[in-house]
Amino acid sequence: MFDHAPQLFGPFHLLFLAGILLFNAGAYSGLRKLDGRRLIRVLHALGGLMILAEIWKQWYCYHHVFGETVSLWFFPWQLCSMAMYCSFLLPFLKEKHQNTVLVFLASFSFFAAVMALLVPSDMLRPQIPLACHGFIYHCLMITESLGAVIILRRRGQSRFAPAALLFFLMAAAAEGINIAGHLILKDIHIEPNMFYITPYYASTQVVFSQIANTLGILPEILIYLLLILLASYVFFLVLVQRGKKRPDQA
Repeated sequence: MFDHAPQLFGPFHLLFLAGILLFNAGAYSGLRKLDGRRLIRVLHALGGLMILAEIWKQWYCYHHVFGETVSLWFFPWQLCSMAMYCSFLLPFLKEKHQNTVLVFLASFSFFAAVMALLVPSDMLRPQIPLACHGFIYHCLMITESLGAVIILRRRGQSRFAPAALLFFLMAAAAEGINIAGHLILKDIHIEPNMFYITPYYASTQVVFSQIANTLGILPEILIYLLLILLASYVFFLVLVQRGKKRPDQA
């Protein structure tokens, strides 16, 4: 245990950021040497590893964070959670659906990982194993996203719209979990807040909490989701579309 939660942009945070940057620079160099099938297998293995780590996290939180009481705060259906499911399922999908998932990883997951690492308010916890898990998990998210970018750059034309639809379906499922959790638990301290879009109380995230207090919760949720969509589309354009080979380069 830390004496207190590590500080934002303190030594713990900055050292992890530097390590993640160096690790993924090396990972990108190594992943570029693999063919498409091996890259898919690597992403599948990373997804499986992250699922196992998530199972450990659920056990750890139940015993060491929540005192063996039920809490759905860490229920594994946040936007960042989607990376482990998507990556693990890749080998079982046809190429068309693979492309949708790969675009999601290269845009939505990449954006989510970067933002979570830059503002890791919920990862800077006094429990050392849990804090380390959060940073390592998001490090692997970026690794998966880089692998997805490499695959997509080698394939034909990629479309953002199917990945956007996938995102909104995931968000709808998250809201369903939030509503069910509220109706069953009736306690905001242990209810789920998947995708940070619960309709029952204002967002705790910086800026968006102010939007919710000014405009209301539902308008804030809509703005929040649309901004994620816009930012992810920018990532898609920069990372995937700009890096594709033109026919004369093939």
